[in-house]
Amino acid sequence: MNEYLSQALQTVTERNASQSLFLQAVTEVFESLEPILAETPDIEAYSILERIAEPERQIMFRVSWVDDRGRVQVNRGYRVGFSSVLGPYKGGMRFHPTVRLDVIKFLAFEQIFKNSLTGLGIGGGKGGSDFNPRGKSDGEIMRFCQAFMSELYHFLGESTDVPAGDIGVGAREIGYLFGQYKRLTKRFAQGVLTGKQVGLGGSLVRKEATGFGAVYFASEMLATRNESLKGKTCVVSGSGNVAIYCARKIQELGGTVVAMSDSEGSIHDPNGVDLDIVAAIKEVERSRISQYPQRRPGSQFFHGDKVWKFRCDVAFPCATQNELELEDAQQLVDNDCMAVIEGANMPSTPKAIALFREKDLLFAPGKAANAGGVAVSALEMQQNASLQHWTFKKVDQRLQTIMADIHRECVFYSKKYHRPDDYVFGANVGGFIKVAGGMQAYGVI
Repeated sequence: MNEYLSQALQTVTERNASQSLFLQAVTEVFESLEPILAETPDIEAYSILERIAEPERQIMFRVSWVDDRGRVQVNRGYRVGFSSVLGPYKGGMRFHPTVRLDVIKFLAFEQIFKNSLTGLGIGGGKGGSDFNPRGKSDGEIMRFCQAFMSELYHFLGESTDVPAGDIGVGAREIGYLFGQYKRLTKRFAQGVLTGKQVGLGGSLVRKEATGFGAVYFASEMLATRNESLKGKTCVVSGSGNVAIYCARKIQELGGTVVAMSDSEGSIHDPNGVDLDIVAAIKEVERSRISQYPQRRPGSQFFHGDKVWKFRCDVAFPCATQNELELEDAQQLVDNDCMAVIEGANMPSTPKAIALFREKDLLFAPGKAANAGGVAVSALEMQQNASLQHWTFKKVDQRLQTIMADIHRECVFYSKKYHRPDDYVFGANVGGFIKVAGGMQAYGVI
């Protein structure tokens, strides 16, 4: 490994010794950059690696709110602005009990390169809380969101930091957050949050964007081997927003989704998952996917099992980080899977990715394939700024173009540096070059 690269990685590791997820994300990016460092000595001269791995700001705060029993509850809130080189901080807010600073930092770091790849002039940030929306009433969620925004609103703005939704944060939560921002600032600043309801300045396709975008990227990638999703058997982990719309687009393009999951286990439906049933269970009833077989004869629920055990041609990990481990990757290889497309953020472990490369599976990293959500969020910002509302067709066409451009950029850099089909390398280098160039142009700030 390049000496400067090794030293920079050691410095980051020492500073963040207990943050394993963050270090995993940094290591993956840094290890791709050796050929860039060899031809661009200014990266070392300007200490770009040390600077790009250190957030511009990290905000952590207490969130106190009152539950339906009148008891005061206390959670912890976060917002990490990692890089504003290309534009205002942009990235979702996650409400989930697993949220901690390590998680938010890894997500925000990944967001730098994902946002760079979209070409839309947005920086990298992420936020959230260890608040768990599951089992909470609408009133409790509203009071939590109001308390959360009361601490965060000082740091937000259309040209500063524009949050969106993520796990546990949908249109309902964004509405409560936006309402509190409006109350506190006395401003109807549509562009300060994205993922809003359409009537409040939200964009069509935003709900579908991450799932659709992953499938559009998959289609581009498969085409490089003269393949398509038509007639392919697919598995999709998760059953939230990303997974459901990923599965819908797969089916629209002629593929068959035979398995989906949640934290309790997986369903297998050899005739193809009925997504209307899944959506009713997860989005309307807010219940567990284990109920699916009760409504769909011929399907089964496998408690504690992952979707990777079922035979498939293409796999879409769309749930959470590090969900696809080495043994899961081996199952996919053994079952003749030809491609893995990450719809979630860093859902595959490094050992799993290494096996995919060894076995010549097509592998699309989340920072490229998962970029559809933030891309349409940026398009929502454009619509808000121009006081326009675009049609579903127009936004969807823009999304397809953006995902095709991201794919093209990944392929360009992987070929330029003699790493054909290495989409991890192509995405890391493509995203890094724009940000590093901006950092040099600004000088030391």
